[in-house]
Amino acid sequence: MESGYVTTPFGRRPMSLGMLASQQLAETIEPGMKRSKWKLFRAICEARPALGVTDRALTVLDALLTFYPDDEISEEKGLIVFPSNAQLSLRARGMTPATLRRHLAVLVEAGLILRKDSPNGKRYARRDRAGEIGEAFGFSVAPLLARAVEIEGLAAEVVADRELIRATRERLTLCRRDISKLISAALDEAVPGDWEQMSSMFRDLVRRIPRVAEAEELATLLDEMWLLRDEVVNLLERHVKSQKIDANESHFERHKQNSNPHSTSELEPSFETKQDAKPAADNDPIAGPPDEQRLKHPASAGAMSGRRPGAAEPAAGHTLKSFPLGLVLQACPQILDYGPGGTIGNWRDLMSAAVVVRSMLGVSPSAYEEACAGMGPENAATVIACILERGGHINSPGGYLRDLTRRTEKGEFAIGPMLMALVRANGGVRRDAS
Repeated sequence: MESGYVTTPFGRRPMSLGMLASQQLAETIEPGMKRSKWKLFRAICEARPALGVTDRALTVLDALLTFYPDDEISEEKGLIVFPSNAQLSLRARGMTPATLRRHLAVLVEAGLILRKDSPNGKRYARRDRAGEIGEAFGFSVAPLLARAVEIEGLAAEVVADRELIRATRERLTLCRRDISKLISAALDEAVPGDWEQMSSMFRDLVRRIPRVAEAEELATLLDEMWLLRDEVVNLLERHVKSQKIDANESHFERHKQNSNPHSTSELEPSFETKQDAKPAADNDPIAGPPDEQRLKHPASAGAMSGRRPGAAEPAAGHTLKSFPLGLVLQACPQILDYGPGGTIGNWRDLMSAAVVVRSMLGVSPSAYEEACAGMGPENAATVIACILERGGHINSPGGYLRDLTRRTEKGEFAIGPMLMALVRANGGVRRDAS
């Protein structure tokens, strides 16, 4: 391109300030600057969104570069290509003339090529007697060479962002897998904890992952998911450590002797039913009729038949099954009044309400702590809710709770019949916990 040369388009195509700026930029090529046309084209493809060109426009640019005679673009070898529309259409995979003109205009507007139109609008070159091109009219690729450093920088940023997104998505996938499997393991092993709320938080985070996202958005989601993963891992690690401590204590338990001949359970009034209730040994005021009790839990008949407490060894590895929070609230709607703000939305709210009800019912802190240790915090809170629901049939809630704790340690107590009996007693009426 001649220095200081400004060219205007042929025919009805208007001149714009953007075209003038591109022509001025094309004159700023550093002396001796060269670039491989195909490496530069690949960089343009990488930086396509930042350059504002379409994939079809890049097809036309690819076809134009095939008419450049050398592999390297440089001023010494000329910067003008002058194919006819027919030849350009063939190399653009049969693109129609109208479509071809539209995408050529896109390349000009994006500042990737320049038009250098002849007086009659045709594309051609004049050669001297030696066969060298003296002057050519067509499309100049000078902007590609002038913007080579900018284009390569944009391409590098796009590649780096893509790699960051890929790596972030991989870490997000691994974190999702860890949380899902760890929560499943915690539920299968009945590990104490608010796993229902954690599962809900996990599902919300997964729903927020978009199919197409920026690196910053994925990084924010990954941070939140790692926090949830750390919380899950910490709960499980604490549970594993507590199991090891319990195992060590039980190993040496037979070598210990009780120096206090008076059992702590004697400080709690013994479990008694009201005078108008049937004083049968197997009659549980909550769990239902004795026959139903014996059918569902035959081992409990021996436990309540007058056998001295502690005569049988506790069932090894017994874990009390937990039930959904919704079922607990359906069976025990009165506990809702003691939750934070008069509602119970998760297990933490239920356990807070159970502490209030425990004090109101006169259950000693030691009895409730033993229940939490033997049953698990969630199950102990469930039992307190059941005792509140049938409080009129129980003389000593504390003694009753201690009795259920002993039966739990022997594997002779289950919460299911107790809840089902209360659901039937309430006629299936359920209060909304939200």
